[in-house]
Amino acid sequence: MSVLDHNAIDIGPRISEAEVGDYIALLKPRVMSLVIFTALVGMAMAPGHFHPVLAITSLLCIAVGAGASGALNMALEGDIDAKMSRTANRPIPRGRITRPEAMAFGMTLAFFSVMTLGILVNWIAGALLAFTIFFYVVVYTMWLKRWTAQNIVIGGAAGALPPVVAWASVTGTVDVEPLLLFAIIFLWTPPHFWALALFRSDDYARAGIPMLPNVAGPDATRMQILLYTVVLIAVAAAPWALGYFDAIYGVTSLILGAGMLVLAINVYMRRERSQSLRATRKLFAFSILYLFALFATLLAEVVFRALAPMVGGA
Repeated sequence: MSVLDHNAIDIGPRISEAEVGDYIALLKPRVMSLVIFTALVGMAMAPGHFHPVLAITSLLCIAVGAGASGALNMALEGDIDAKMSRTANRPIPRGRITRPEAMAFGMTLAFFSVMTLGILVNWIAGALLAFTIFFYVVVYTMWLKRWTAQNIVIGGAAGALPPVVAWASVTGTVDVEPLLLFAIIFLWTPPHFWALALFRSDDYARAGIPMLPNVAGPDATRMQILLYTVVLIAVAAAPWALGYFDAIYGVTSLILGAGMLVLAINVYMRRERSQSLRATRKLFAFSILYLFALFATLLAEVVFRALAPMVGGA
């Protein structure tokens, strides 16, 4: 009998062990849900009539584009994700999906989302979606995140663009209103992620990511969080101050802003480790509620304005 050399046996192409849930995880569904919601608000705010089918198509394309960005981000950051406890269970570090598979998946979604939006809706929106994906994947993931402590500040532009894309899908243009939404999300991003970076600084240090707490130190990060929060509160009130929305939104934005400010001050003041961890976790959690509630108020005002004439004429 001959002895088989198992190392010499060609077992053929690798059979993927990935399940549907693994591919869904690549899309970063929690991030995608925020993208869809902010895009919906941008679309609702846009003037003029928009056919429901085109509206659904636009939101779907924006959502898929966001998912494509997430998949490509994970494909490029598999080495980083494996070193961080927060991301070690993602499909690529676990070996469920290979980097080439994730890259192919993300590129396919990116291509079809941009082309579908451009062909079926308009090319201004399609081009903005393409730029959003490019900015997140190339500018943020491949360059900023690994090389500068300002990664979140500049890279936040990608996460702030969906309302602009949605507005352009309706109007074919870009105006002041969606740019205000962009500014709110853009300024919200640093306090949100720097709060996370403060209580996950060991994770980022282990992965070699130059987040602000690891480069400038926790105290400088706390000051930056406080400064960005103050500017955020002012900009978030701008849609009311400029007359685009009523006092209900204005008061809501100020109340929510006061909550953010109190928590940001708490983060700045609490330097002892256990107290600091509690303070940063509270700010991080509240910041998510802040953005959701702010945009929900904008959406509620838009819906109320649309329904008011019908109710009044009934």
